[in-house]
Amino acid sequence: MSARSLNESATALLTEFRGRNDAEESLRLTLLAFLGSAPDGCLRKHVPGHITASALVMDDNHEKVLLTLHPKVGKWIQLGGHCEKSDETIVDAALREATEESGIEDLRIDPKLLHLHTHPITCSLGVPTRHLDLRFLVHARPDAQPVISNESVDLAWWPIDALPENREAGVLEDMIALANAR
Repeated sequence: MSARSLNESATALLTEFRGRNDAEESLRLTLLAFLGSAPDGCLRKHVPGHITASALVMDDNHEKVLLTLHPKVGKWIQLGGHCEKSDETIVDAALREATEESGIEDLRIDPKLLHLHTHPITCSLGVPTRHLDLRFLVHARPDAQPVISNESVDLAWWPIDALPENREAGVLEDMIALANAR
């Protein structure tokens, strides 16, 4: 891994991606400007903010979504997290995070960006920062059994038409709609 390869892969994905509306296109352009000015912007050590990689894990039939009850966020959200030294690309980071957090070994990732998001958080740095999240669609076998990792309070499959009340409302539904449109 190098900060350069992560930055280059994120830049290439964002250059290819097109926002669905003015707000999403503005976020895409903001992320590109961020990456252009922050060579280490994909690494958690970049305190003002850093690129993170997330995975919306769905079963092959798109009937269920795997969500984690995140200990810091306190809500059911998609899997994902920080880029690591072993990650050559942002896609690699998203797949690694999904595999580590789900315990499912044979996940398959769609390498095209699904969704963009930014949010303030106090992550492992211990200080307030901003996650600039690049999100991908990941598929699992319908019978895949997740195993809770130390990064989750809970982990469960949810029917896409019966999501938990304590979720990142609106954002999850948007990602699921985008996934189903593929």
